[in-house]
Amino acid sequence: MAILPILETPDPRLRVVSKPVETVDDELRALIDDMFETMYDAPGIGLAAIQVGVPKRVLVIDLQEPEEEEGPPVRRPMVFINPEIVDPSADLSVYTEGCLSVPDQYADVERPATITARWLDYDGKPHEERLEGLLATCLQHEMDHLEGVLFIDHLSRLKRDMILKKLAKARKERRAA
Repeated sequence: MAILPILETPDPRLRVVSKPVETVDDELRALIDDMFETMYDAPGIGLAAIQVGVPKRVLVIDLQEPEEEEGPPVRRPMVFINPEIVDPSADLSVYTEGCLSVPDQYADVERPATITARWLDYDGKPHEERLEGLLATCLQHEMDHLEGVLFIDHLSRLKRDMILKKLAKARKERRAA
């Protein structure tokens, strides 16, 4: 396994629409394993293949929520290959979202509160499930990446420009250090 470099905005590859996966094989599973290692190292709770420069409809999620109040986060890795949303709710929820491709920047984004999603897992087995809460939000966020969309695209122009200016300033400060 390897930690892969994560693309950051304004890298144009983040705007590429990802292609469907034709075959779930050992090569794809190796990519998925690397994606998990990269996501955990970052650290994050979701990562789309395009964020590591691979334009395939693959994403990984692990909310890493604690099982008990004081316990360490429990890893529950989930793999979504060729995910699709088949029934978004009319009810909306707002979460403060961040993104490994827009580092250290956060903003409130409104999305459907619950969704029914279809996907293939790590072994190519099909699933269809009703999802809600943070998992529903995270899946929608990562699926946006598959369409070349970043969470900042859901914001007003003013908020998006403010985030991009903060990001540019932080990059400039890192280079100067």
